[in-house]
This record gives sequence, structure tokens and C-alpha cells, in this order.
Amino acid sequence: MALYVAELWRYPVKSLAGERVPMATLLPDGLSGDRIVRVRGPEGVRTSRRHYRLLGLRATLDAHGHARVDGHPWDSADALARVRDAAGADAWLEKWGGLDRFDVLPLLIATDGAVAAFGRDVRRLRPNIVVGGVDGLAEREWLEAELHIGDDVIIRLDSLRSRCVMTTIDPDTLRVNQDVLRDIVRRFDNKLAVNAEVVRGGLIHVGDPVALVHPGPLTLSEGQCIVG
Repeated sequence: MALYVAELWRYPVKSLAGERVPMATLLPDGLSGDRIVRVRGPEGVRTSRRHYRLLGLRATLDAHGHARVDGHPWDSADALARVRDAAGADAWLEKWGGLDRFDVLPLLIATDGAVAAFGRDVRRLRPNIVVGGVDGLAEREWLEAELHIGDDVIIRLDSLRSRCVMTTIDPDTLRVNQDVLRDIVRRFDNKLAVNAEVVRGGLIHVGDPVALVHPGPLTLSEGQCIVG
């Protein structure tokens, strides 16, 4: 397989629609600018799992790396009004810097083969990186391997992502179709795309070559032993 970076996505505000970008910087905590703002309510974080109309708002980054909601600065009255219309009158927006802003690990990797098998818009899966040139569901055999992108970036692939109700929401119409999640459960054991983390960061571009590197067997120097 000749693998390459097919798409890059970031989501500056958690649970809002994201933006497709031509390049991105990978840091130890994922894509720069990813999920740096969140929606809160008195009870805690509010997401589109319950407030699905949040997916109708588009989050982007401006030239200074500040999040915007439908083109408005995230901390503006206009952005707050839009968020409250989708998530309730007592919702607010706040900056977020901890690793707990990710559901599992800082990156989600999808492949064009799995997306084709899924047969629906890739936005339902909310990946950060889509790897192209993949045969079918080959991603399911990649766990514990690494993706080497370009000359510098290394990503460790950890586990398959369990899917939730967010996949049932049409990213354009916001119509909810529960059959989508039932289909993922039936055909993919409720798992699509791969949780991942950054081993070595750097700048990546759409079109960059990707190498799949499987870990080799552990070798011991003379005098070394493994204690279980």
C-alpha cells in the first residue's frame, strides 16, 4: 500500500463542527488548536451527544490561532448567543488546555478504506487524520504499530474507537438516524477509526507520505532480563 495523508481535520471547539485544513502542527497533546475551547453548563461539559444542534455551529481558527464560532470570536456575545441557542440558555464557553479535553487519546486516525466501507460522510466519525491508500478495513490490524509521516512525525496507534450517538447526526441537516449507529454495531462491532497519540511531533501536510511501521521483537543485551 502506498499510504499518504488524505485529509486533516481539527475541532477548535469541542462538539462543534470542525474545519478541514491543508496542514497542521502535531504537538504532544495532538493537533495544534484542537479542542481548545469547550461548552459548559452548571452540571459540567456539554457535548453534541445530548445537544446535537452544536454540530450545526462551525468552529475555526483565525490567523492568530484563536477559536471562532461561525466566524465570531469564541468569547464574543455573538458566539455565546449561538451556543446558547444550541445548548441551552445557561451554557457558556471557556478555554480548555488539559488532556481531559479528549475522549480517549489526543488523535483519532481514520482510513479511506474504512470510510468507504462505512459508506457515509467522514465527518460523522470526526477524525483528525485520514490516511489514504488503505485497503478495506486494514486499520483493524494496525494496533500498536506506528505511522511515520514525512521526515519527522511519529504517531503510535493504540486501539479502535468505540462509536457513540454523534455518528447518527447528519452533519449538514442535523437529522438524527439511529440506524447509523446500529449499522456500526452490526458490521464493525461498534468500532471505527483508531485512537492514537503523538510520539514525535512536527508539521504535516495533506499529501505527505505515510509509512506503517510495526514494532519489532524485543531483543535483550547480554546480562539483561525481564521481570514480569
